[in-house]
Amino acid sequence: MPDQSSSRRPNIVFIMSDDHAAHAISAYGSRVNETPHIDRLAREGMRLDNVFCQNALCAPSRATILTGTHSHVNGVRTLSTYFDNRQPTFVGLLRDAGYQTAIVGKWHLGHGPDHDPRGFDHWVVLPDQGDYHNPTFFDNGVERRFDGYATDIITDLSLSWLDSRDRTRPFCLLVHHKAPHRPWEPDEKHMHLYADTDIPLPETFHDDYANRSEAAKAALMRVARDLTPTDLKEPVPPGLTPEEEAYWKYQRYMKDYLRCVASVDDNVGRVLDYLDAEGLRDDTIVVYTSDQGFFLGDHGWYDKRFMYEESLRMPFLVRYPREVPAGSVSTAMISNVDFAQTFLDFAGVPAHPRMQGRSFRPVLRGVTPDDWPQRIYYRYWEHGDGSHNVRAHYGIRTPRYKLIYYYNDGLGLPGTSSERYEPEWELFDLQTDPKEMRSVYDDPAYASVRAELTAELARLQKEIGDPPYTPSDEVDTER
Repeated sequence: MPDQSSSRRPNIVFIMSDDHAAHAISAYGSRVNETPHIDRLAREGMRLDNVFCQNALCAPSRATILTGTHSHVNGVRTLSTYFDNRQPTFVGLLRDAGYQTAIVGKWHLGHGPDHDPRGFDHWVVLPDQGDYHNPTFFDNGVERRFDGYATDIITDLSLSWLDSRDRTRPFCLLVHHKAPHRPWEPDEKHMHLYADTDIPLPETFHDDYANRSEAAKAALMRVARDLTPTDLKEPVPPGLTPEEEAYWKYQRYMKDYLRCVASVDDNVGRVLDYLDAEGLRDDTIVVYTSDQGFFLGDHGWYDKRFMYEESLRMPFLVRYPREVPAGSVSTAMISNVDFAQTFLDFAGVPAHPRMQGRSFRPVLRGVTPDDWPQRIYYRYWEHGDGSHNVRAHYGIRTPRYKLIYYYNDGLGLPGTSSERYEPEWELFDLQTDPKEMRSVYDDPAYASVRAELTAELARLQKEIGDPPYTPSDEVDTER
């Protein structure tokens, strides 16, 4: 493909939902729903199959995307640590370079002078998670309530800002939906979608975690409380067997989740239609992604946090006709640490020296460089929070293998448990065990793989400046 690096700088529309699993998008082969408008991006651009987050929580992922840095650098390691808005972000750098910038929707990085969006000409964001119906927003710092459904309102406000823009300058618009984050509240249009449909169970729904760590089993014990009456919106019928109750809960969870997704999909279509009608199609990079993946009952789980594939993997679809071949697919390994530098690369703006990612613009053109990284790093810091009981861990993923170290210590960080446990390891061969049902860490046949990945994990931690865990004293093994 010829070089398209002309003086014309592309517009950027970055659409991000919250907790939208890739396997709930039909372009990724979903068995449970159709997303025709999101799928347009795959048909008219590229679907990336190996995009991963470096910390599967809302706030940490958003901080990483903005700054192009890992959690230990940007400081947002848990949901209880807020974003220092004095940090350089790709949006602020674009604004300094002449872009018009705006964010509409979920921010979730704290509020107040030190935490509000900075580097944006215009910002209208939800307080914390915000509400689905008749939500309140901070409109450039002023509290305002809007009537209607959050997903529609976020799109309305985004399109209104586009209408008011200076048409002589490029723009960067972040459209951040709160959906499909819990509690799952559909809009009226989709309230009865799937009413007469049974959603198929995932293959791993009845996972008993028999061949994995104690850390994984401890989280599984919280599954029963993970779907609360608030989530389900009605009491469990009496007289059900445990298996029948699990199935009943799954159906109600999935249907409301997918109804929220359907509204997001419709609104992605509205944005694409607007850009096409305004003649902006060829000059605008449009991305659809989520802040991380989500377990759709996979492994009996209804959240994120783990380094397992359903949580680690992010959907990422992009359309930019000037450079991205229509209908293309990439399997290159990419982290959300790479997003910031990629957008800056397209805009011709130098990345800040603090940024730790790498532009994947060549990948989007259809060419993966020979030296492209073959591993990504992950670290979950929010050890044993009261709701989910997922223990702190970090690890490395390569195209075939995944090594996870549960160091099981909150390190005194806000939002973490003070309980500590003996560290554990898991190793998965994703070629022979793509569902991650059996750890082979102690299998002698994988001794050389284990040694190689352990060394690569240490090397990668040194490269990004995240020291390996070192216990300060004896751990408490009481459970």
